[in-house]
Amino acid sequence: MESNKPTVPTLYDWAGGMPAFVTLFDQFYDKVLADDILEPVFKHMSAEHRLHVAHFVAEVLGGPKIYSESEGSHFKMIQKHLSKHLSEAHRKRWMELLLQTADELQLPDDPEFRSAFLAYLEWGTRIAVINSDMAETNEPADAPMPKWGWGVPGGPYIP
Repeated sequence: MESNKPTVPTLYDWAGGMPAFVTLFDQFYDKVLADDILEPVFKHMSAEHRLHVAHFVAEVLGGPKIYSESEGSHFKMIQKHLSKHLSEAHRKRWMELLLQTADELQLPDDPEFRSAFLAYLEWGTRIAVINSDMAETNEPADAPMPKWGWGVPGGPYIP
């Protein structure tokens, strides 16, 4: 029996696919490097950083596994934040500039997409701040990449 129910796109597809994420993070990191709060944290980032973050976020939101298959893993992403001592001011400014860039690039602004997109960014940046105050992680090296969709993530976070 064939279903006439329309297929729900991934957040990745709804946002515009990889070109949207590459452009988003490229323009976003231009803002970061011009920002008094964030520039000191990111001034020594590698030339590939922008693209790695674009690939990571795209994969989490349902895109191709470019990050996990050729650039890193969730464990490696966690390690990049260890001992960085990020503050809530850093997190909030990172969020503010990224959402500002999303608006400027006219990423979808429907309530469903923005709710899911913002929920992932809130979750991910808060995890980054928690990890940034640790010298090592107890996360297993084979921890799966997060998968974020249109719904809610589940129960409470327990470090």
